[in-house]
Amino acid sequence: MMVHTRMFLPTLYGQATEEQKDKWLKLAENYAIVGTYAQTEIGHGTFVRGLETTATYDPKTQEFILNTPTLSASKWWPGGMGKTSNYVVLMAQLYIHSKPYGVHSFMLQIRSLEDHKPLPGVTVGDIGPKFGYDVMDNGFLALNNVRIPRENMLMKHSRVEPDGTYVKPPSTKLAYGTMVQVRANIVMYSGVVLAKAVTIATRYSCVRRQSEMKPGHPEPQVLDYVTQQYKLFPYLAAAYAFWLTGQTMMSVYTTSSSQISKGDISVLPELHALSAGLKALSSAAANVGMEKCRLACGGHGYSHASGLPRLYTNMTPASTAEGEHVVLMLQTARYLMKSYNQSLQGEKLAGSVAYLSGVQLVPAAGRTRNMLDLGVLCDAYRHRAGRLVHEAAAQLRSELQAGKDQADAWNATSVDLVKAATAHSQYFVVKNFAERLTDSTLDSSISDVLTRLCQLHALHGLVTNSGDFLEDGYLTGTDIRQARRHINALMAKLRPDAVALVDAFDFPDGILNSVLGRYDGNVYEHLLEWAKASPLNKTDVHQSYHKYLKPFLEANRAKL
Repeated sequence: MMVHTRMFLPTLYGQATEEQKDKWLKLAENYAIVGTYAQTEIGHGTFVRGLETTATYDPKTQEFILNTPTLSASKWWPGGMGKTSNYVVLMAQLYIHSKPYGVHSFMLQIRSLEDHKPLPGVTVGDIGPKFGYDVMDNGFLALNNVRIPRENMLMKHSRVEPDGTYVKPPSTKLAYGTMVQVRANIVMYSGVVLAKAVTIATRYSCVRRQSEMKPGHPEPQVLDYVTQQYKLFPYLAAAYAFWLTGQTMMSVYTTSSSQISKGDISVLPELHALSAGLKALSSAAANVGMEKCRLACGGHGYSHASGLPRLYTNMTPASTAEGEHVVLMLQTARYLMKSYNQSLQGEKLAGSVAYLSGVQLVPAAGRTRNMLDLGVLCDAYRHRAGRLVHEAAAQLRSELQAGKDQADAWNATSVDLVKAATAHSQYFVVKNFAERLTDSTLDSSISDVLTRLCQLHALHGLVTNSGDFLEDGYLTGTDIRQARRHINALMAKLRPDAVALVDAFDFPDGILNSVLGRYDGNVYEHLLEWAKASPLNKTDVHQSYHKYLKPFLEANRAKL
């Protein structure tokens, strides 16, 4: 039901007229119908403008004729469409009198409400096994001359009159509102999933004892090894960073949606760019972090008992769902290039790109810096993002001056553009974390430990990407060495609070679903119980022994 609640319903809220809401919303809210969001095709994903599914208006009957005219036009991947949904919001290219009007959304019933069988002209099913996430019946859909009433086009922002007259929306991007909301949700989800992985690995690292740190002494907890802290604590900090970023992103989305509903579409470009960049950054970081957590649990991390394999395979689709990583970063980059060029024309920028108005390219090396100062760290991230945006813009200009057209110049500069968009998104995360710490309602002890997490997150990112900060001389080798020393000191200070920090996420055992990450720490007893419960252990002698192993062994013995 997740796609029904997170995509189908929000689309009706955001794109249906009041009359259409009266017709469908009560049914959907009360699960009298179950819907999904059918956008992605077998041949098209992130490039929405390239969708091939068509909705051709017939003014004689006042109907839309829906078709997937090619194999690559078949809808592919919508969650819940395989076997569950009986309705879809269909994204299709609108045609009126053979003229294309771009992608629009249509309400389409695909299965009977009586026996759940596909309706005439509809071919629908499940796409088959995937890397993971088997609980979701992702589906395919092909349409052959399926007719729906004119009123089934969601017409809050644009509409087709009975005679075929097209009334265009204030912005074509309004049709992508659901996609933006899902991206904002993925930012939050990435923080939550990373928090689960870090919780499992941190708790288990306190249960597990390994080797002798000092000869003759008891085996220490694995988390007492600094190398283990270096594996986990940066991702503990990242989990908090993305959790807070997710909250901010959802707040921005809610505020922007309110403005859009009142007719102010000026916030759309910023909202789209921010959600694209942060979705790409957070989902990628969560994927890397979950694998690091699995490795930090040693061999037991590979077992399904750890909960980590399923957590990983359920989360990893987020890197490509609702926009592939690089494509989304390039969408953010397009907004950055436009904003940067506006700043060169003297326009004042606001929102997440306000800093581009004051890009300072003069190296600041030689200063004595306190690399624990969050203001210093935010300045460093801001400078890096601004410089990389400036250099990407300069490279793009150079490619154009060399005679390439806009498309070829953009492609040639794309690596630099992705790097600039990534730096911009990372700056937003660090800045947001630091700003959240200024909340006067925070208890001082809570503020202290969250400050350490923020410092660790910023410093770890800085050291990991040290080349970017050293390249133009903004930071020095001394600064980076100081940052490394601070990381070690911060980890030592965070070690006593590590378990409390993951407990603060408040995941019940039933939700965490991990033997290794149990709240009570009784890992080994429950690991053995979990193993005994395996279907292979229902009998002492498995049927395969009688069918294969016994004849094989007896035949070999007979030869001796």
